[in-house]
Amino acid sequence: MILASLVFVFLAAALHVYIFTLESVNWTKPATWKRFNIASQQDAETTKSLAYNQGFYNLFLAIGAFIGLALVAFGGDGSAQDVAGWTLVFACCGSMLLAALVLALSGKKNLRPAVTQGITPLIAVVLGLIAVTS
Repeated sequence: MILASLVFVFLAAALHVYIFTLESVNWTKPATWKRFNIASQQDAETTKSLAYNQGFYNLFLAIGAFIGLALVAFGGDGSAQDVAGWTLVFACCGSMLLAALVLALSGKKNLRPAVTQGITPLIAVVLGLIAVTS
């Protein structure tokens, strides 16, 4: 169960790195702003600093999840390293999951991206909880 959870932690973190690149690196490219339902290049330029900041939130969550994954993978079962790793995994993936919930609650048009953003951290958290409680 630990391995399965860590696979989903990796997938969640990798997706958030991808989202970071969209928001913080490629925001003003037409393919990107259209994906986010931004109406025009001018609107993309206007919202660029907001997207840039949001992208870094996603990156920091991903980094925390990757560090947690590594600590769990290379720490001994029940060691301080293992506990720190699971703490990071649950905090980062839990935050990803809660952000997806907020996105879903912000409107029906955001349901699909919310599910995309939230499914891997949800599975990671559920499998992780099973792993640490069994």
